Amino acid sequence: MLIEVKVPVLAESIADATLLEWRRQPGEPVQRGENLVDLETDKVTLEVTAPDNGVLKEIRKAAGSTAVSQEVLAIIDTEAKAAAVIEAATATAGAAKKKSPAVRKLAAEHGLDTAAVATGTKDDRITKADIVRHIEAAPAAAISSAPAAVRNEEPSPGGIQFEPPGGRAERRVPMSRLRRRAAERLLEAQRDNAILTTFNEVNMAPVMELRERHRDIFQKAHGVKLGYMAFFVKAAVAALGKFPIVNASVDGSDIVHHDYHDIGVAVGSERGLVVPVLRDADQLSFADIEKAIADFGMRAKDGKLTLDELTGGTFTITNGGVFGSLLSTPIINPPQSAILGMHKIQERPVAESGAVVIRPMMYLALSYDHRIIDGREAVQFLVSIKDALEDPSRLLLGV
Repeated sequence: MLIEVKVPVLAESIADATLLEWRRQPGEPVQRGENLVDLETDKVTLEVTAPDNGVLKEIRKAAGSTAVSQEVLAIIDTEAKAAAVIEAATATAGAAKKKSPAVRKLAAEHGLDTAAVATGTKDDRITKADIVRHIEAAPAAAISSAPAAVRNEEPSPGGIQFEPPGGRAERRVPMSRLRRRAAERLLEAQRDNAILTTFNEVNMAPVMELRERHRDIFQKAHGVKLGYMAFFVKAAVAALGKFPIVNASVDGSDIVHHDYHDIGVAVGSERGLVVPVLRDADQLSFADIEKAIADFGMRAKDGKLTLDELTGGTFTITNGGVFGSLLSTPIINPPQSAILGMHKIQERPVAESGAVVIRPMMYLALSYDHRIIDGREAVQFLVSIKDALEDPSRLLLGV
């Protein structure tokens, strides 16, 4: 019996998707639920799995092409002879190791056969660390035996390579759909919003002391580490309750007020920055927030976040401090009207009660749409966050 492998039903906001690398080729065996190919959209990477056991008979859409919702990508023969299945399975045994799109890309760039890469996981999943370790352990002679594309002798699948006289090579690589869409949204935000940024600084000592005092018992009770983000989410939700206009958005000539708090948390991934959303953050505990953020971070690395998790949001928090940023002006995430930027905690001399003391300080930045948010509201909103973090008991008392 011949069955079709189709593109999953895409969200209304997604017109089409780009096919990445096929994990099976015609004539090779497939199993029900096995990921056959990844589809890259402007928001998330989707897996297309085999609907039944059999042999991949035909691929109708090549890697790099675009496809729309419910379009046929391939054909599976569920009645292929067992001998053909066994033969194909033997020929492709090395491809059975699990690997994320980021890992496959890194392996392709270095001309590596992943079947030869030793894994450190029980489920035989190859990680970036495994690839890096394999590259570092490889003898220098292996470089000269690498594919010609890796030696810049001809264009590689990763882009068009140029090697002018003197060996100063260049490589032109097309943007991923995610990065192209992010670029469009950033330009849209700057074009359509009257963006202004206000700054403040917060003494992080109270939060650090509270976190240190309860870190072990918190992790033992909830199975997750107590980080800083939960404090910022809680402080932001409290401030949004006092200044609801910061939680609103613009739709044409209307202001849309949101009576809920869906907080987007910017997360870095191999494919670029993604912003999964904490739904009804005002209803979440510290432990709920930390668990959700930890889960977002892990699944962002593997490209496992869903469209629903990346859609919506009424306010966003981004933490450039994890990369060492001391100060920045974050860009609004449309159609939201404001975004909070966290930065690096750095010990600095500050004046307290007429004396100079050293405190762990963090600069805060709030970028906002001046069309609907006045400077007074923006400044007071940021001061509210500062006050809550410098006296965390406020978050428990709701003051």
